[in-house]
Amino acid sequence: MGKLAITGGKPVRRRPFPAWPVYSQAEARALQKVLVSRNWGGFPFPNRVADRFAQKFAWLHGAKYGLAVANGTVAIEVALKAADIQPGDQVIVPAYTWEGTVGPILLLNANPVFVDIDPDTYCLDAKLIEAAVTSQTRAILPVHLAMRFADLDEIARIARERHLLVIEDCAHAHGGKWGSKGAGATGDLGCFSFQSSKLVTSGEGGAVITSNLEFYERAQSYVNCGRASVTDKFRHRLIGFNYRITEFQAALLEQQLKRLPQQAKIRQANMDHFEKRIRGTPGLGFLRRDPRHTTVAAYQYVFKYLPEHFDGVPRAAFLGALETEGIPCDALFYEPVYKSALFPVDPTQFPALDWARQESFDLKRLYHCPISERAAYVESVWLPHHIFLGTRRDTDDIADAVLKVCENIGELRGLQHAAIERKAMSRAERPRVEKRQW
Repeated sequence: MGKLAITGGKPVRRRPFPAWPVYSQAEARALQKVLVSRNWGGFPFPNRVADRFAQKFAWLHGAKYGLAVANGTVAIEVALKAADIQPGDQVIVPAYTWEGTVGPILLLNANPVFVDIDPDTYCLDAKLIEAAVTSQTRAILPVHLAMRFADLDEIARIARERHLLVIEDCAHAHGGKWGSKGAGATGDLGCFSFQSSKLVTSGEGGAVITSNLEFYERAQSYVNCGRASVTDKFRHRLIGFNYRITEFQAALLEQQLKRLPQQAKIRQANMDHFEKRIRGTPGLGFLRRDPRHTTVAAYQYVFKYLPEHFDGVPRAAFLGALETEGIPCDALFYEPVYKSALFPVDPTQFPALDWARQESFDLKRLYHCPISERAAYVESVWLPHHIFLGTRRDTDDIADAVLKVCENIGELRGLQHAAIERKAMSRAERPRVEKRQW
């Protein structure tokens, strides 16, 4: 019997962490109000509660206009369409992100161009962007990931000089700021998700924000089945779809948005304490915070497990042991999209991928982004934000468990265990054994 719970010892924690999402009678009253109104759906558009929430959300981030939509993936598609991305256009994206960042590019028959990430932030490496720009490039789509922002100053400079658009993926960045501007407001458009794990949630849902009226009008028409926008100054007519959000979701989001400032304060304080506890531990690394990143959106807490400092014990073993100690955690939270089983690209379905190519399109052979691959398959450790909504004692349990596993890492060498097998699974395989993804 070892000291670690996975080898028979006593776990650090048996009690559950604070439940997520958080709700109270405020949400119940808001839902009841929509229920009795009999105005449940997304039409008429923009519907009353949805429009009110969307404008509050846009103003919070420093944008003029906001549009609530069905989900975060749709938000990116809407933003690309609003920016008039055309078939064959190229959009620069980070390799290390959720597949939903990239899928909408294909849906518009445009081409994603993958660029590696900065090892200090896990966000799009701005230093590599210019080498990826071609005559077909129309936009840069940075993703603000894991409590960090992409370098928006450098990205904005490149966009100005190359006449490119910037569409920010802010699914992790609700309430975050770069300088004096909120997430999504430095670029031309910003896209947010309200999926169940996000800092503001209605189970599913999304938003697009912008300060460009023409983009806003195009977005409204695309979301509302092609109907004219409310202001209709530019009189764009396009084929649209029903991507509207319901009034029930919007009612939840209004209440969730009110909770965000206090929850953010608690998370940040606990994450700072956690990092102070484990910083300096040999074999653990940390992402760098840029001083221009003035307000952190405390989504998942991410740090690095460096297996070379632990005699090659793989990350899956570390995480399997950590979870057995009672700490929810993840490893393959994201993969390089071009290698992901959730991204089986077939050029026959997306013909622009093969345009102007002399040989058949092969995504896995075309790209190799070593920093993204190391982050995904070797070193990144993801801790869900809700476990930092508790007390200082709860946070100490997280730190104690991490330190315990590091101190007893030898017990994991060569160990076979179901928890370790789960942590080595890709997200395509995992739903067979796991029913919750934070």
